[in-house]
Amino acid sequence: MTEGAKLLEKAARAIAAAERLVQDGFFDIAAGRAYYAMFYVAEAILAAKGLRFAKHGGVHAAFGQHVVKAGEMDPRYHRWLLDAFDRRVSADLRRGRRAR
Repeated sequence: MTEGAKLLEKAARAIAAAERLVQDGFFDIAAGRAYYAMFYVAEAILAAKGLRFAKHGGVHAAFGQHVVKAGEMDPRYHRWLLDAFDRRVSADLRRGRRAR
């Protein structure tokens, strides 16, 4: 299985987890899982281009540069990724966890 396929599988699991968390009323944790689903998809797209990054900021920037600015995806998807990250960080801070 390729790295991209593994990342897409992780994204699918994160979506399933987010859906269950929403059903159980754990909205802040669901926001984190939803963000990670988006993050793993962005990583998979970048991996298909031979690009890998160790930090979230690297993925965010590279997704904007190599995918959105290259005209391969609508810029709103980059904005949604960044907004989801901000929501995950806010939820973590409200729960007393440090964002990474």
